[in-house]
Amino acid sequence: MGGDKLLGDFLRARREITTPEQVGLLGVGPRRTPGLRREEVAMLAGVSTDYYVRLEQGRERRPSDQVLTALARVLCLDADATDYLYELAYPHARPRKPTGETRERVSPALLRLMRSWSYTPAFVFDRWLDVLARNPLGALLHDGLEYADNLLRLVFLDPAAHELYPDWEQIARTRVAHLRTAAGADLDHPYMIELVGELSLRSADFRRLWARHDVSGITQEKRRFHHRKVGELDLTSEVLSITSAPGQRLAIYHAEPGSRSERALILLSSLADMESGGPSVGEPGRSWE
Repeated sequence: MGGDKLLGDFLRARREITTPEQVGLLGVGPRRTPGLRREEVAMLAGVSTDYYVRLEQGRERRPSDQVLTALARVLCLDADATDYLYELAYPHARPRKPTGETRERVSPALLRLMRSWSYTPAFVFDRWLDVLARNPLGALLHDGLEYADNLLRLVFLDPAAHELYPDWEQIARTRVAHLRTAAGADLDHPYMIELVGELSLRSADFRRLWARHDVSGITQEKRRFHHRKVGELDLTSEVLSITSAPGQRLAIYHAEPGSRSERALILLSSLADMESGGPSVGEPGRSWE
């Protein structure tokens, strides 16, 4: 997929969900769609309408930094989305991941550390949101879900995810935005094509959210769970980059001290201890070593 088309698709998608009110255009009257018109984006960014149309159509190949900065402002892009915009405009500035790579491995030292956290669910995932490893409590947090090997398949293909996540729409939107951010201009990577193709065929919700072109990194967020064994959990998710393994992220969940959710995690930990007779991290059937 050409980088010029990706840039045009992104600009069009963001234009269509940016309202006139967001950019201070008041009293514009009724319109068929809620988003901005091309000529409005061009006017606010200080470029000609013809130039902006060429950008959306992929016929303008090298927008300047000044133009990209203006478009980011007009389309109300945050820092993650602005970085993504620049990456689409200059895709060769980022080294591409070689195709045909084998499954990533998680550091044994990190696996030992994760397993030492008795009351802290944790797991490691890669840029495609494939889960590479879990500690016992992290595995039990997603207990009973069929597609726990990938955080996107879990959300969009497993009906039980709607029960597990009371805020399902928010979770789904965040994970789609993270995938697009992590992939950047590398959308023609074979695994990316396979993953997006599968989800697009099997989930109308994924198609809807993917078409928005949202981009966002995952750092910290509140997360509500309705767990089938311990009930309601209000947790905070921290996502940390693993510097020794670029592209890998460590997700850690914790509860407020003394809260009902902390007591529920302790109960869940006791259940994990009872069920720890087999492998409890990584792929089903894989040991820690």
